[in-house]
Amino acid sequence: MTTLERIAVVGAGAWGTALANAAARAGRSVTLIARAEAIAAALRTSRQSARLAGAQLDERVAVSAATAEAAAADAVLLVVPAQAMREAAITLAGAIRPGTPVIACAKGIERGTHRFMTEVIAESAAAAVPAVLSGPSFAVDVARGLPTAVTLAARERRTAEALARALGSASFRPYHTTDVRGVEIGGAAKNVLAIAAGIVAGRGLGASAAAALTTRGFAELMRFGKAYGAKSETLTGLSGLGDLILTCSTAQSRNFSLGIAIGKGERPAPGGDKLAEGAFTASVLIDMAMEKRVDMPVAAAVAAVLDEKLSVDGAIEALLTRPLKAE
Repeated sequence: MTTLERIAVVGAGAWGTALANAAARAGRSVTLIARAEAIAAALRTSRQSARLAGAQLDERVAVSAATAEAAAADAVLLVVPAQAMREAAITLAGAIRPGTPVIACAKGIERGTHRFMTEVIAESAAAAVPAVLSGPSFAVDVARGLPTAVTLAARERRTAEALARALGSASFRPYHTTDVRGVEIGGAAKNVLAIAAGIVAGRGLGASAAAALTTRGFAELMRFGKAYGAKSETLTGLSGLGDLILTCSTAQSRNFSLGIAIGKGERPAPGGDKLAEGAFTASVLIDMAMEKRVDMPVAAAVAAVLDEKLSVDGAIEALLTRPLKAE
């Protein structure tokens, strides 16, 4: 594959802005495409995303509201929420050239269809070559150029390598793999488990409980991943265990913050400016686990609490009274 010099980033939220900065630091020609001209105009003037306080948009990044700009791109980063991925991919389909890599940068599974993000792209933009980027990364860290490592997966090794080279820099290090499914599962499942960790913190159950919850949650992630064809080395890598550790340990994580609020007895909306993808993925994850007969008690408890089928105390009791067994 030839060098990927021109990068389009579709989605000018916090993560889109951060990835545009990362691509610019890698020496690429970058266009950040916002969903509306008003947003694009504000970004051109302020050079700062309303959703990324304190981080400036790199001066080398061009800003547009025209999806047609993606026609000139050698690769596209599709940075929209998981449940909006299909609509965005359909809109993009008419703009991109055949064979253009389109990288899903959302961590979730589509409700209703049970499709992973690369599957959504493949179905909605037939000319695209689907790929996925995931890993332990906060937008503000990436935007500011703080050291970050992620995983970038595509079905063909040469594509994955070319994308990693195009986006990699001294401060942003993508490790490449062909295990697309493993990367997608790690990102989607860890969000649900981060909500569980947040509930433990919000309920004040202590550091020991948090460690136990994260460890047992990771065992669930491994079981689910293996059932759906993921490689164990991917699940124990950056996009699995690495991302789980990050999102289960700090209120910077939107999913962890949602869990804290629920643990304190609040019922915040999971959407808005601080989207918690795990809230939309939980029930889908459990449906898919049941299809493969994968036992996921922690994730199931989160889904039940979110769907108001179980109280927080009821969920905790259910987990604590499960039969004792070998690890």
